[in-house]
Amino acid sequence: MNKQSRDEHTQTQNNTTKRSTKKLTAYLVLSVIGMFGFGFALVPLYDVMCEALGINGKTNTVSAVQPQGMQPDYSRTVRVEFMSHIKPDMPWRFEPEKRVLEVHPGEVIQTNYIATNMSGLNLVGQAVPSVSPGNGATYFNKMECFCFNQQPLNAKQSTEMGLIFYIEPNIPESIHTLTLSYTLFNITNGTSSEQDVVAKN
Repeated sequence: MNKQSRDEHTQTQNNTTKRSTKKLTAYLVLSVIGMFGFGFALVPLYDVMCEALGINGKTNTVSAVQPQGMQPDYSRTVRVEFMSHIKPDMPWRFEPEKRVLEVHPGEVIQTNYIATNMSGLNLVGQAVPSVSPGNGATYFNKMECFCFNQQPLNAKQSTEMGLIFYIEPNIPESIHTLTLSYTLFNITNGTSSEQDVVAKN
């Protein structure tokens, strides 16, 4: 192969390499733009899906409406007792608005827990529920619950935390009482933003 042929061959390889590099660069740029756009679109899509399906703590606007096709059983009542527990490192007062409710199975009930931040710090709480007896837990349905989300509360402030629930109409006759208990945890240090300290005056 003479020098001219080698030069032409080298030039052809260089041109091919340049075209491949340009094509790869174009693909990478388009991929970055696509991922960036997808990231922006993901948030409104997530909100739309959560609103439509009522999942992940984002309930739809008709969450307090009677579930379709379900009729309350007014011939019987189930006693629902509400309890609260607070971890030692959580300086909040946390208690149910009503400690006992007599509930008809299939009836949608709305109530509240009241939380007061007794400290001089802005804190974030997370409530974890449990229902007893264990065989009754599957019949207790929370349609909306403060336990679905983190609960930030500024120093010395109080708030009502809502709960909407119903008991399945097919709950066994042997279950006369259900106890709903919430344990409140301090998750301030685990949140993404550092909480400000408010000085006590």
